[in-house]
Amino acid sequence: MTTDLDQLQADLLVSIEAASGIEALDAVRVQALGKQGAVTGLLKTLGAMTPEERQEQGPRIHALREAVTEAIATRKVALDAAMLEAKLARETLDMTLPADAPAPGSVHPIGQVMDELAEIFADLGFSVATGPEIEDDWHNFTALNIPETHPARAMHDTFYLAGAHERPMVLRTHTSPVQIRTMMAQTPPIRIIAPGRVYRSDSDATHTPMFHQIEGLVIDKGITLGHLKWTLETFLKAFFERDDIVLRLRPSYFPFTEPSAEVDVGFTWTNGKRVIGGSGDAEDGGWMEVLGSGMVHRRVIAACGLDPDEWQGFAFGTGVDRLAMLKYGMDDLRAFFDGDLRWLNHYGFSALDVPTLSGGVGA
Repeated sequence: MTTDLDQLQADLLVSIEAASGIEALDAVRVQALGKQGAVTGLLKTLGAMTPEERQEQGPRIHALREAVTEAIATRKVALDAAMLEAKLARETLDMTLPADAPAPGSVHPIGQVMDELAEIFADLGFSVATGPEIEDDWHNFTALNIPETHPARAMHDTFYLAGAHERPMVLRTHTSPVQIRTMMAQTPPIRIIAPGRVYRSDSDATHTPMFHQIEGLVIDKGITLGHLKWTLETFLKAFFERDDIVLRLRPSYFPFTEPSAEVDVGFTWTNGKRVIGGSGDAEDGGWMEVLGSGMVHRRVIAACGLDPDEWQGFAFGTGVDRLAMLKYGMDDLRAFFDGDLRWLNHYGFSALDVPTLSGGVGA
C-alpha cells in the first residue's frame, strides 16, 4: 500500500502543477479531496483497519492529504498572480484623455466657511495656526487649567487612545491645544486663528463625534474685554454680511479663561426661519448663542512660559459646522458627513466662489 500511496501522491502533484487555470485546479481538488475523491476514500478505510494497520497507515494517508492540500493552495496563489498580471497587461488607462465627470465638483460648505473665516481674520491681522489631532493629555487639558476631576476629561466625552505612552493620548476635544503650542513656540504679540477637526463622544441632529472648530487667540500688552468684543462684532458682521449684528455677552465659566463670556447674537423670525441680525429684544426675534470667549487665564499664560503680569490676551471659539448651518439654512448636522451628492449639489459651492471681503465672503 505504501507504493500505491507514493504513486497516488506523485500523480496528484503532477496534475496540480499542470492545472492551467482555477477551474482545472478545482477539478483536481474534487478528484482528490472531494466526497468521492481518492484521498477521501483512503481516509474512510481507516475505520475498518486493525489498530496496528491504522497506526502504520494513518500517518501516511494524512500526510498525503496535507501534501495535496498544500500543493493546491500554492498552485492557486501562482494562478491568481498570473491572472492579475495578465489583467494588468490587458487593461490600460490613457491619462491624456479628458476626465469623464458626469457632474461638476462642488466645494463642501465646511470648506467654504473655513475659507470665509480665514479671509475675514486675515484682514484683521490674524494668521492661521494648526496642530496635531492626536494630542497628549497635558496640551489638551492640563495646560488649559482643566483639573483632573473636570467632567470634560470623562470617558463619555473624550476619545482616549490605548497604548503605552509617556502621557495619556486623546483625540483632541477642541482646537485650544493649538493655542498652547503657539504660545510656547512664538514670542508675543500673537494673533492666530486655529481651525480644524475635533472629536467628542456625542451624536444627534446638532452633534457629531467629529466636527470642526475655529478658535482665536490674541496675546499682547494691555489687552481688554473691549478688544474682544470689537473683534467678535467685526467678525460676525463680516461673516453674516450684515451691519445690524447685535451682540450680548453673558457671564460664563471656562477653565482656560477668566472672566469668561458666552456670546449671543440677535436674530429675527423671517418666513418661519431664524435670520441672524436685528435686536434680540424685538418681539419677532430673540438671542442665539454662537460663541464662547474670555480673557486668557493667568495660569494658562504662565503654563506656556510667559509672564501674566506682562502679557494679557483673549480667546474665543465656535463650531464651524454650526456657523455654516446658521448662515446657509441647514437643519441637521449629520447631513454634513453623509456623503450624499444630492445634498452637496444643493448646498455646495462652485470652485470659483472664492471668498473675498470686496466681493462678499459668501459670494
